[in-house]
Amino acid sequence: MLEPSNNAELPAIPGKRYFTIGEVSELCGVKPHVLRYWEQEFPQLKPVKRRGNRRYYPRQDVLVIRQIRSLLYDQGFTIGGARQRLAGDEAREDLSQSQQIVRQVRTELEALLKSLRR
Repeated sequence: MLEPSNNAELPAIPGKRYFTIGEVSELCGVKPHVLRYWEQEFPQLKPVKRRGNRRYYPRQDVLVIRQIRSLLYDQGFTIGGARQRLAGDEAREDLSQSQQIVRQVRTELEALLKSLRR
């Protein structure tokens, strides 16, 4: 996700579930207006909106924002490139999860077949 060198310059994420836009701004080193813009550009970011249209970011969103920041500011990706990179990461995760499920089902079916042959 983030390189260790990039983690050192950002503050540690407290053990909370949700963070306000101001807290995320400080945790990720990005201004609030940039976070609002990134919400439009990256479908992975889905803050919860409560009374008064206040945004509350879950912990996972903070991690994704840090990854986006790293891609854009440290690695020199464009918005489109970072979007593709994140989508590719998600696709790889989905594929590996699907492969694990197939392996598990296959193992269970082989065990069932073995027990039926007895």
